[in-house]
Amino acid sequence: MKSQLETLHKRVAGIDVHRMKHVVSVLIEDEAGNLTRETREFGGFKRDLKALAAWLRESRVELVILESTGIYWKSVYARLEEVGLRIWVVNAHHAKNVPGRKTDVADSEWLAQLGRYGLVRPSFIPPKDLRELRLVSRYRRKLQANLAAETNRLHKILDDAGIKLGGLVADINGQAARAMVDGLIDGLAPSELIKLSGRLKAPRETLLAALDGDLSARHRLVLEEIREHMRQLERHLETLDAYLRDAMVPYAWAWTLLQTIPGIGEMAAALILIEIGDDLSHFGNADRFASWGALCPGNNESAGKRKSGKTRKGNSMVRYLLCEAANGAIRTVSVFREKYRGLVVRRGHKKAIVAIAHKMIRTIWFMLTRRETYHDTGFDYAAANVKKNAPRWIKALETHGFVVKLSAAAA
Repeated sequence: MKSQLETLHKRVAGIDVHRMKHVVSVLIEDEAGNLTRETREFGGFKRDLKALAAWLRESRVELVILESTGIYWKSVYARLEEVGLRIWVVNAHHAKNVPGRKTDVADSEWLAQLGRYGLVRPSFIPPKDLRELRLVSRYRRKLQANLAAETNRLHKILDDAGIKLGGLVADINGQAARAMVDGLIDGLAPSELIKLSGRLKAPRETLLAALDGDLSARHRLVLEEIREHMRQLERHLETLDAYLRDAMVPYAWAWTLLQTIPGIGEMAAALILIEIGDDLSHFGNADRFASWGALCPGNNESAGKRKSGKTRKGNSMVRYLLCEAANGAIRTVSVFREKYRGLVVRRGHKKAIVAIAHKMIRTIWFMLTRRETYHDTGFDYAAANVKKNAPRWIKALETHGFVVKLSAAAA
């Protein structure tokens, strides 16, 4: 039976990607509407990918559809991109085949059919330079996580020895706290350690009691290893930070604009830019951009009932960076702080932070598409909240027997 769908692409290839092999199906429709199918299998080595690219070029393929299988699609994408082919990487969840008919050949043909009729939407794939910078930025995040883990382990070893320094300082990695930890490792007495406290506000007697523990030789051994590992991680992070700053030169205009947003500093702006790029036109609008960043509610409605609007999956790195920036933005004098204060009472801290991150990603969209610096609107969310809810509050008070008298505030 002839398909009633309109063919959008007449020469399409679908590739079922694996680690060591790739199954490729090419569908070609001639002028008379006759469809020709051809399937080949290629290995996963560079020479095999070269042969794959050459075959697709010879077949004059207009569009190649890849399923985003782990990281295995990346080398295929890079090789095909080099020869100038048009490639769509599609979400595997959007390209599922009919259950019970799953084979490598069937999967590759199914991908080609979906691309032929335009039934899938391509994922955002940044340019090669940004793809490679993502390797650096995401490795940096891993090093940060390792540093945080070592800091927690430092707290644990000190507590195990009965030393309660972590309960008196805001940051165990602060200058004074580090000096005292170094003194503990070197075997200094509490009376000597107290001289290294600097400007700590804790009383002298309390600090002496906190430093008086039972630190054994094995405690000191582990503490010394942790200290050396932390210093090594910090040196690596400094190296990566310097590299990323230099890499921002081609994107200086966007990097500078992002730094004008409250809560987003030099490094945060670089990491965000590496994830989103400086051209947001492929996202279409701010709503789709926020959805891609995993920062907007999902739709879940059935039989007229709206169920959980849990945030859907998206770019977890963008979500992490913007939620981190949101935690900084709520401590600045800005519209983000006012919005947070209006939300946190009834929604809680975590949901309020996601809402602030959602506002920030929409702000980024408009700033980069218009090439404008951040301008704080100064909107008073507290006043808007009062205006919206005051009649309901007054009615509730009157219901419970209170007499409410309103008068204008003095100028």
